[in-house]
Amino acid sequence: MQRQSIDHQTRLACLGLKLSGLEFTSPGSHQAAEIGRGGSRQLVGGCAATSLYRIVECLREVESVRQTCSLRFLLEKKSVDMTSTDQERWRRVKDQLRSELGEDVFSSWFGRMELEGVEKGSVRLSVPTRFLRNWIQSHYSEKVLLKWQSEEPDVMRLELTVRSSTIRLPTAKPKTLEPPLPARDGRDTSFEIAGARASVPFMNVHEALGGSPLDPRLSFETFIVGRSNTLAHAAAKQVATSRRGEPLMFNPLYIHAAVGLGKTHLLQAITWAGNTAADRKLLYLTAERFMYGFVSALRSQNTLAFKEAVRAIDVLVIDDLQFLQGRSTQAEFCHTLNTLIDAGRQVVIASDRPPADLESLDDRVRSRLAGGLVVEIGSLGEELRLEILKSRIGAARVHHPGFEVPQPVLAFIAKSVTHNGRDLEGAVNRLLAHSKLTGQPVTVEMAEREMRDLIRPAEPKRVRIEDIQRIVARQYNVSRADLLSSRRTANVVRPRQVAMYLAKVLTLRSLPEIGRRFGGRDHTTVLHAVRKIENLAGSDSALAEEIESLKRQLQD
Repeated sequence: MQRQSIDHQTRLACLGLKLSGLEFTSPGSHQAAEIGRGGSRQLVGGCAATSLYRIVECLREVESVRQTCSLRFLLEKKSVDMTSTDQERWRRVKDQLRSELGEDVFSSWFGRMELEGVEKGSVRLSVPTRFLRNWIQSHYSEKVLLKWQSEEPDVMRLELTVRSSTIRLPTAKPKTLEPPLPARDGRDTSFEIAGARASVPFMNVHEALGGSPLDPRLSFETFIVGRSNTLAHAAAKQVATSRRGEPLMFNPLYIHAAVGLGKTHLLQAITWAGNTAADRKLLYLTAERFMYGFVSALRSQNTLAFKEAVRAIDVLVIDDLQFLQGRSTQAEFCHTLNTLIDAGRQVVIASDRPPADLESLDDRVRSRLAGGLVVEIGSLGEELRLEILKSRIGAARVHHPGFEVPQPVLAFIAKSVTHNGRDLEGAVNRLLAHSKLTGQPVTVEMAEREMRDLIRPAEPKRVRIEDIQRIVARQYNVSRADLLSSRRTANVVRPRQVAMYLAKVLTLRSLPEIGRRFGGRDHTTVLHAVRKIENLAGSDSALAEEIESLKRQLQD
């Protein structure tokens, strides 16, 4: 017990002696020093036998505490200094913004903005997310700077950053005053504006709102027009060249096609061409990017900001709509679509199927999409494939001047590689690699050898439920409305069951989806119809022959 008391007194004495020599003052330091001095007197009076190594150990501990307290004291002092002056200005700036923009807008965009510091004519502010930073930079940076200049005329630059969740010590400011290029790899950047009327030369609206990456090769100049895509190209060009305030010819524009036929090329071409005009704001998003942005806004409680950002766009371009999933995300997309169309804003959408086949979407969304201009890009004809090959080879010659492909090789590839444009580009890349890496000339024999896996058999025709209903109704002399109705007469029930059977056999639709397409019937009704026709076809040769005839009509 006595030994523990000596240890305690020794540590307390050392702490008091060390604190007595500090050159700064902080709350509680004088009190600790006095306690230490008392402990040191007790140590001299009766504790001289205490081991020296305990004193040394205690001194090391106190030194560590002193350094920590010094750093904390300096940071607190700096915070107090900023609070007494700059924080008061920041409070008045926020009051001005709140009164001018309204409480809802202010809370959405500026509610979590914090002042980091003011020095040498520069104001440093921070927000918790990159999305908030980008939107404020694009829409409110000049307004915030003007409010600061009304409070402090010496302020000439505004720096807005995304604050980290970890505490970082202040770092020296970079000497360069030029704003960095927009970061595409997700790294944080700061944004500075000089003067009250500064523009945003390095970040357009598309990048500021987190749009999906754009490929500079995908422009109208590089798009090859043929018989299968003439209408889609003309419609996209019309959207890209129209100006704000002009009446919209068709809205929304819906382009659908199989993989690799040019949907994404046209959508990105619209965005590239539209971004050259200063009077409209265009945003290109994949369905995946739209879902990610909405889910991120839900997690960060910025849904109002997300909605305002997307719905303020003049032209919204959505790619790969078939991948849009999630009830809440689809509901938000539906509201956004309705809001933009009702406000006279242009919407452009691409998918791999027509609106009626987007079974995961709500009926209201499909109906709204079908109400615009729906354009299908057909398969590439041989002449169009040849022109695409010539265009790709011409682009390759820019970097490889010696690359030559004889006309017979081009004709062979155009005739044999028929699937889509991406296969044609892959074929050109193989020819280029063979020519450069082996040094051998490009021949038909070499092309036949290298293109074997690209020469695919023609895909069977994709059968739609609407086609099944139309052909079956014609075969049995009933109307399509009869097939969808609740009538249960014999002359309607049998054709309806045949149509359901064919929909199950010739499409990939699920039983619930087939039932929904046939007047909202239950999946058990569809299953009963399929089994009934299977059993009858096994015993009734005439019915089996009718079904085979219907299959040939649908697949030819």
